[in-house]
Amino acid sequence: MKVGKESEKLEFKKTTAELREGVISMSAILNKHGGGELYFGIMNDGTPSGQMVSDKTMRDISQAVSNHLEPKVYPKIESVNIDDKQCVRVEFTGSEAPYFAYGRAYIRVADEDKVMVPTELEGFIIRKHEQVSNWDSSASRISISDIDAAELEKYIGRAIAAGRIGYPYTYPEDILSRLKLIDNGTLNNTAEVMFGKDPALEIQMAIFATKVKLTFNDIYRTSGRIIDLVDTAERYIRNNMRYRVIIDGSQLARKEIPEVPHVAIREALFNSYCHKNYRTPQNNEVAIYSDRIEIYNPGTFPTGVTPEDFIKGTGQSVHRNPLLARIMYYSKDIENFGTGLKRIADACEDAGVRYEFVTGSLGFTVIFYRPALWTSDKLEENINGGTGDKFGDKFGDKFGDKQTKELIIDIIRETPTVSARGIAYKIDITPRAVEKNIRELREAGLIERVGSPKSGHWIVKTGG
Repeated sequence: MKVGKESEKLEFKKTTAELREGVISMSAILNKHGGGELYFGIMNDGTPSGQMVSDKTMRDISQAVSNHLEPKVYPKIESVNIDDKQCVRVEFTGSEAPYFAYGRAYIRVADEDKVMVPTELEGFIIRKHEQVSNWDSSASRISISDIDAAELEKYIGRAIAAGRIGYPYTYPEDILSRLKLIDNGTLNNTAEVMFGKDPALEIQMAIFATKVKLTFNDIYRTSGRIIDLVDTAERYIRNNMRYRVIIDGSQLARKEIPEVPHVAIREALFNSYCHKNYRTPQNNEVAIYSDRIEIYNPGTFPTGVTPEDFIKGTGQSVHRNPLLARIMYYSKDIENFGTGLKRIADACEDAGVRYEFVTGSLGFTVIFYRPALWTSDKLEENINGGTGDKFGDKFGDKFGDKQTKELIIDIIRETPTVSARGIAYKIDITPRAVEKNIRELREAGLIERVGSPKSGHWIVKTGG
C-alpha cells in the first residue's frame, strides 16, 4: 500500500543515501510550517521500499541533523514497519526559524525545497523580528494629554453606528482602557497613530508625467493620524483621476464615473496602514502615473500564501498589527479580517478595471491600471469620430441611446472580457439596460461574442 503523498509537511526518501537531501527538506519544512515528517525507505510516490535499519542508521540520521541543521532541533527518530518493510520515521518541530541546512536556508513550495534568495531571507528575518513583539501593542511615547479627545469621541460614534461597539463615549482614559489601548497608564502605539494629536506618521504622494519615475508633475508629503492620511490620500487620488461624464437622455443630471472605483481606492489605503511595517522608517506612498495608480506600504506579504489565495477566500488572515486591525474593524474602516484584497478585486472586476497585487521583499503594492480610452485625446475621438457615422446610420440621432452604445463599444474595445455588470458600473445604467443595448449592437453586426458566456470575450467588428 502507499503511505500517502508528499506535501509541504511530508517528505519521502528511498534510503539514507539521501540523508543530506533529507536534512535540506527538514530545513525547508521548518521554515514554512514549523514542523513535519520525513521518512526513509519510501519511494517518492509513497510506496514503501524499505531499507536496512540498525543502531548506526539511527545515529547517522541523528548526527546529520545535529551537525548540519541550525538552529538545533531535536527530532523524534524511530524505526517503523510498513507493509512488512523496515523504514525510519523522523518527526520534527521548531520555532526558531529561519533554519539553515549545510549553511543555506530553504523554503518548502508544494513538495519541493527551494533555496531562499537573499531578499527572501531578509524579509523572513524582518517578519521574525516583528513577531517577537507586536509594534501595535508596544508602549508609545505619548501620554493621555496627547490624545485628541474629539477624534476619539468621533471614532466611538462610528463604531456604535457600525454596530460593533455597544457602549457610549465617556472620557478618554475609560474608552482607551475599554479598547485595550492603555495599560497601567501607558498608551500603546495603536492609540498614538489612531488618536494622537501629533503622531509621527507620514505619507508621500506624487504625480509623474509618464509611466516611469522620471518627471514629477507634483509631489506632496503630509503627516497625521491614520484616518487623516487615508482621507488626504483618497482626495489626492480622486482629484487627479479622470472621470467619464454621462448625461442620461432621460434627465439632465451629470454623472461622473471614475477611472477606478472609489471604494477600491479607500480599501487599498486602509489595507496599506493595517499591514504596514511600522518599525521601518519608510513611509507609505501613492504614485500616480499616466497609465496606473500605485498604493505602496512597507510591509511584506505573509509567508506561504499569495494575494490570489485571499481573492479565492482560501487565505488565512495573518495580521502584522492585530490590535490596530481590531480597532479599524470596530469602526468599519476595514471589513472582516482577511477580506480586503477580495473586496478590492471584486470592486475592480465589477467596474471592468484591471488591477494587480505585487509582493516585494520589503513591501506590498496595489496597482490600478488606468483605462487608455479615458485619456482626453481618446475621449475627443470617441465623441467626434470613430463609430459615430455608423451609429447614426444604424440607430438614428436619439442622444441618450446613441451615446450609450458608443460608450459600450469603447469599453468593450478596451476590455474585451468585461461583464454587463462592469459596463453598467462604468456608464451608470442598469445591467438590464446594458444587455438590451448589447443585443441591439449584436443584431446590427457591430459586436460579436466569442466563446462561452462566462469565459468568452467580445470583438468589435469594423463592418456591419
